[in-house]
Amino acid sequence: MKLWNKEGDSNKRIDDFTIGEDRNNDLQIAKYDCIASISHAKMLNKIGVLNKKELKKIEHILNKLRDEAEKGILKIEDEFEDIHSKIEFVLVNELGEIGKKIHTGRSRNDQVLVAMHLFLKDSLNDIKKLVVKLFDVLIKLSISHKDKLMPGYTHLQAAMPSSFGLWFSAYAESLIDDIIYINSAIKVLDQNPLGSAAGFGSSFDIDRNFTTKDLNFKFLKINSISAQMNRGKIEKSTSLSLSMIASTISKLSMDICLYMGQDYNFISFPDELTTGSSIMPHKKNPDIFEIIRGKSNFIQSLPNKFAILTSNLPSGYHREFQLTKGPIINGIKELKSCLEMLIYCLPKINVSDEIIYKEKYKYIFTVETINDMVKKGESFRDAYKKLNKEIKSNNFKKPKNVVYSHIGSIGNLSLDLIKEKLKYFLNS
Repeated sequence: MKLWNKEGDSNKRIDDFTIGEDRNNDLQIAKYDCIASISHAKMLNKIGVLNKKELKKIEHILNKLRDEAEKGILKIEDEFEDIHSKIEFVLVNELGEIGKKIHTGRSRNDQVLVAMHLFLKDSLNDIKKLVVKLFDVLIKLSISHKDKLMPGYTHLQAAMPSSFGLWFSAYAESLIDDIIYINSAIKVLDQNPLGSAAGFGSSFDIDRNFTTKDLNFKFLKINSISAQMNRGKIEKSTSLSLSMIASTISKLSMDICLYMGQDYNFISFPDELTTGSSIMPHKKNPDIFEIIRGKSNFIQSLPNKFAILTSNLPSGYHREFQLTKGPIINGIKELKSCLEMLIYCLPKINVSDEIIYKEKYKYIFTVETINDMVKKGESFRDAYKKLNKEIKSNNFKKPKNVVYSHIGSIGNLSLDLIKEKLKYFLNS
């Protein structure tokens, strides 16, 4: 069944090509299609297209379908093009002429668009909660390990003393930047496109302000063409926020993979969180974090994918927009799984003690040695040159009496400021 079908106008080969994975993807937004359809039906009752009895019957069927969608038992059989045609078929099949009224004043274009707005907005709010959970895990680890020193690296060369507290909290604060992007994407999504129909409005006296309030949108997308121009744009803005989070956790996962290696040996995880080799019995591989890194890198490609897909399209609807569904739905699913895995694994991390006191890291104390010389009266440049000569002649000795309590540290005050910063941007 197609909502647009004309008598005898069907070709299975064409159907298979144009529909693609739409049925599977639509199961992810089915709940939101039902929610939006209920709101649309309420509005039709308000303007006199549906009476109260008709509205009640439609609401009953749509709530039943919504419940099936939430339980994962709703099916879109092959005879249906998408979730929209399935829902309308059920309404007509159950209610006859009453069910045929549901599409009054709307198009499949704004029907799918409002469902995607609602789905993406909910998904980003769910992801934001996971980001906050990961933030909390990182802050707790930062507090637990704030005094454990580690070498800081630049250019993959040992550089200066750092600390695990500084390392963990760096990723916590980076997640705040990612929340800013999530908030921005949610603001784009928080505009109601329902009632824009095929992009040119409706001659029915529909009440778009009613559905805006009923669906809990902050704003109405006023211009009907502008509403349709958001197709592709909302996926792009959502994918950008996903990619920022993915960038953060990909870098974190890369650090973990490096630091678990024997050449670093900074951290380890329990055996159940690592994998072995089929021929090398000593191996403890960081497969979890490698997969998180790989999935995150794929997610970072999404904004470019949507930009390429939509960059040369004029205003109005085009069938390519259907191709945005699968990648954004899968991207959301994959990012959620990566965040959940980090939240599960990171509290089990084991941190090595006294790493920086190994002989191979003696040069990371050069900056602190120079600073100590400056405090005793030498100019920075003279102290730098003097120390450089000692290093080249292999006469540099690691200082014995330097106070290291402030080196690479993350104090309670700094952590409190980071937590306050999170609260601010969560509420902005």
